[in-house]
Amino acid sequence: MGKKVTVVGAGFYGSTTAQRLAEYDVFDTVVITDIVEGKPAGLALDLNQSRAIEGFETKVVGATTGPNGEGYEAIEGSDVVVITAGLPRKPGMSRMDLLETNAKIVRQVSENVAKYAPNAVVIVVSNPLDEMTALAQLATQFPKNRVLGQAGMLDTARFTNFVAEALGVPVKSVKTLTLGSHGDTMVPVPSQSTVDGKPLREAMPAEQIEELVVKTRNGGAEVVALLKTGSAYYAPSAAAARMAKAVAEDSGEVMPVCAWVDGEYGISGVYLGVEAAIGAEGVKRVVETDLDADELASLKEAAEAVRAKQGDVASM
Repeated sequence: MGKKVTVVGAGFYGSTTAQRLAEYDVFDTVVITDIVEGKPAGLALDLNQSRAIEGFETKVVGATTGPNGEGYEAIEGSDVVVITAGLPRKPGMSRMDLLETNAKIVRQVSENVAKYAPNAVVIVVSNPLDEMTALAQLATQFPKNRVLGQAGMLDTARFTNFVAEALGVPVKSVKTLTLGSHGDTMVPVPSQSTVDGKPLREAMPAEQIEELVVKTRNGGAEVVALLKTGSAYYAPSAAAARMAKAVAEDSGEVMPVCAWVDGEYGISGVYLGVEAAIGAEGVKRVVETDLDADELASLKEAAEAVRAKQGDVASM
């Protein structure tokens, strides 16, 4: 049977994710849903008309959904569901400012996913990311390995881009890593970062690395401030789509994602940004990366910071 993926939310993030997933041509069907009447159907029509030009066969289907679960039958049997639903940030807002509003939306979506796509792997991208991932798992009651969040892929891509730009080298010659949370307790990992195979710390001074770390941490806010009417979507959608592709192909590719950590790094019982092998069941395993003492201490601090907030979402 052919693979099916659903993208919930047809804003810039959702529609761009749906486009990327369709153009991969690894799914039979991409479903895009939204609460705005007709919008997903219009996007689906438009995307399907690009198939002859871009050379993909994946069929895109649009479905309008209602507050009481109307329309969700369109997602039935999805192998992967990407949840982009929720409000984006406005200039000056932190990700945490969205907590209460987006919690209601993500809970409602997650309950419908559990009803209509009970075997799906769920990839959460709604902000605040770490908390919404925890909430989606609670609301779906899915095994924790089948609910993960998109953050580390994006933050790592931003860090890589900033390093490449600062050094004037090709992006493909730079390898970086970020762990921790998607926000203030993000943990960039310079000890595991390289330029042309050589340690990043040999390629640039520590102060410059720290500047780029801060720039990475504020990467989303910088885009929000410039756009003024929404948040980033090109890079985030690329990250979410690549995760969904790894699930569809059962690739086992190791990626930085928001995953349930249970003993790794001496941390237990929390959703946290770590590296993990991704496949048909979601997270196959968390991969422990060698960290230096400072990086490990920062990761443990991040775990405690998100643990406190993830505890709050259970009652939302």
